[in-house]
Amino acid sequence: MPAVHHKLLLEEALHDSPQTRSLLSVFEEDAGMLTEYTNQLLQSMQRVFGAQSEMGLATEQLSQRLLEYEKKNFALGKGDEEVISTLQNFAKSVGELNSLHSELANQMADSMVFPLIQFREKDLTEISTLKEIFGIATDEHEAAMVKYSRLPKKKENEKLKADLVKEVAYTRRKQHQASLQYYCALNALQYRKRVAMLEPMLGYTQAQISFFKKGIELVSKKMDTFLSSVSNMMQNIQTQLDSEAEAMRMSQKELLSADDAIYMPDKDSEPVNRTLIQKAGYLNIRNKTGLVTTAWDRLFFFTQGGNLMCQPRGAVAGGMVLDLDNSSVMAVECEDRRYCFQITSPSGKTSMILQAESQKEYEEWICTVNNISRQIYLTDNPEAVAIRLNQTAIQAVTPITSFEKRQEGSPNPDRSGLVPSHVMHNDKSGAGPEPEDLIAPGTPIQFDIMLPASEFQDQNRGGGRRTNPFGETDDDSKAASDDSLLQQVFAVRFLGSMAVRCGNNREVIYEAMRQVLAARAIHNIFRTTESHLMITSSSLRLIDPQTQVTRISFQLEEVCQFAAHQENGRLMGFVVEGIDWSDGNGEGEPSFSAFVFESNTEGEKVSPPIRRARGLKETGKDPEALAELMKNMPLTNDGKFLLLEPETGDTDDGAGPEDLESEA
Repeated sequence: MPAVHHKLLLEEALHDSPQTRSLLSVFEEDAGMLTEYTNQLLQSMQRVFGAQSEMGLATEQLSQRLLEYEKKNFALGKGDEEVISTLQNFAKSVGELNSLHSELANQMADSMVFPLIQFREKDLTEISTLKEIFGIATDEHEAAMVKYSRLPKKKENEKLKADLVKEVAYTRRKQHQASLQYYCALNALQYRKRVAMLEPMLGYTQAQISFFKKGIELVSKKMDTFLSSVSNMMQNIQTQLDSEAEAMRMSQKELLSADDAIYMPDKDSEPVNRTLIQKAGYLNIRNKTGLVTTAWDRLFFFTQGGNLMCQPRGAVAGGMVLDLDNSSVMAVECEDRRYCFQITSPSGKTSMILQAESQKEYEEWICTVNNISRQIYLTDNPEAVAIRLNQTAIQAVTPITSFEKRQEGSPNPDRSGLVPSHVMHNDKSGAGPEPEDLIAPGTPIQFDIMLPASEFQDQNRGGGRRTNPFGETDDDSKAASDDSLLQQVFAVRFLGSMAVRCGNNREVIYEAMRQVLAARAIHNIFRTTESHLMITSSSLRLIDPQTQVTRISFQLEEVCQFAAHQENGRLMGFVVEGIDWSDGNGEGEPSFSAFVFESNTEGEKVSPPIRRARGLKETGKDPEALAELMKNMPLTNDGKFLLLEPETGDTDDGAGPEDLESEA
């Protein structure tokens, strides 16, 4: 070790020369700088010690977190057992490393931080204390010398002189002792500071070497096999991830390369599937927000069995909205929105209006709900039944004009727009007649009443006289005179007509209503034409409200049955009996046709005028009975019979003569 060349000479302490003072200031400056540097170095070492202590606490917490993985109940199921066992082994290793980190922190505290603190508190503090003592002794000596220098020359001051001499000697000795101690401490500091700088770093390095040795023993001897197996497992997982990522990338590329039409809501390229018994997708549902205000909400709807379910976005599960068994579905027009349809419960008390986002979705939802409402899903092979019924419906969609030969069993050969019905067979058994006993399967349905050209010309020939629905009669016409006994008008909308097998059973009217509404829903026919149904004492007439032309007329004796719907009172219908001459044997067979209407009022209000007209028709043959009936009729204020009761309020709801939307 090289010798220290610069030091304070103790022999010069007593004389306290300026050269000695100058050299002392250099030593004092060195000691001050050493003190400042020692404080900074100690802060850095304390930071290293704090980090190592935090490392021990962090590794301990890490070990606990690794053990908690097994106890976590993940949403997609618990982690696989291989990962759990691997993490437990890691937790054990981390726990052992934690003990090593704790031991390293203790060694740093003992061999690095403590020696430097001891050097600062012992050596540097001693230098500072001795400097203060040396300064005080120097000041006292200077004060004593000032007093001694002021002694007078008179002999009588010998006693004072002796006292001052003693004082100067005492302060000089004191200063000499302080300077000797101060000089010795400053000289020793030059050696101690070198040891103080090296000792902490030696302890730090030895502690790290010990830590690394124990860590190598832990890793190399106990964890080589374990780390090798973990590395292989990670490589296998990475290989699987790369394969899955490549598959997802190819799938993403394929999906993005599709036609832009898939992003357009009303550009469906696939044909409509009418055989569905399950359907899911987003629909808009209309909700009432006030007495007259409504709002539309976009929700996810799906079918489950015979139920319509709804699930808001973000909800965990869906809830039932409506039971679709025996429900009715039909297309409707709502406000300024397209693709709207209405589903009504069997009781008619619950209904909802939904909106699809495209024509394809719109038609598929209607067909799916209609299939479910007929309980096809309860059959052994619902898909086959739906396909068979769909094929039957497709084959039947062939309009027949009034000039073509009508199909076998179809009445009224002079009408056009015939579409065979889509007959559904219920699986439920009951005491009532089966639908096949009431209406033959495949019977065509007429959705509108259109006059042949010849009939229209006959009605308008000779001045084009129109029928007055309010009963103005020609005195020369006996039939018109008979009709004046009773004339009552109802605003109705014709929904459809079809041939039936009997006329003495109300069930045939109900079955005709069901098949007409089902066919309208399947074929998306929801526009109807308003007409006036005039009930007179001799006939039923369907009159065009604009032209006053009679579209069709039936004699009362031809109407063999009338009924209103049991649950939807606005639906009504009647059965008309005719003669079928198609056999060609000269003797016509009775034929029956059912006509279905929707009224603006309750259908039961139409029944009393028909019964009254029948009574007038029968009593008209017997003058005495007719006179007796007239006595029981109510009179108006002017003495006339109150037989003409035109329906009020039926056409004031905004429905014009143009095509209207049926609410059946």
